[in-house]
Amino acid sequence: MNQNPNADGEINALLADLWQRHLPATRERLAVLDRAALSVSTGSLDEPARAEAQSIAHKLSGNLGMFGHQQAGAIASEIEHILKASESENLLQLIPLVEQLRRTLEPHL
Repeated sequence: MNQNPNADGEINALLADLWQRHLPATRERLAVLDRAALSVSTGSLDEPARAEAQSIAHKLSGNLGMFGHQQAGAIASEIEHILKASESENLLQLIPLVEQLRRTLEPHL
């Protein structure tokens, strides 16, 4: 079986290009999570905002892993699970996790 020695480079270039095209959406998704964390800190996270943040975290967990950001994807998955859980007291964990997610991705944004 012949392998193209340039294939890895081409794939990496395509992924880098896709990442650049997804950056605006990724930044907006992070902003939604930032707003959700702020709402948690003030005790004002309502159900529609919680559902939106949960959906965003789910999308980020998949997308970030696809682009090679496994640690950030794992953090987003953890955020999703907290938002999905019915225990409101666990929502406070959202605040440091969103900050950690942003710090992890900052060099790539």
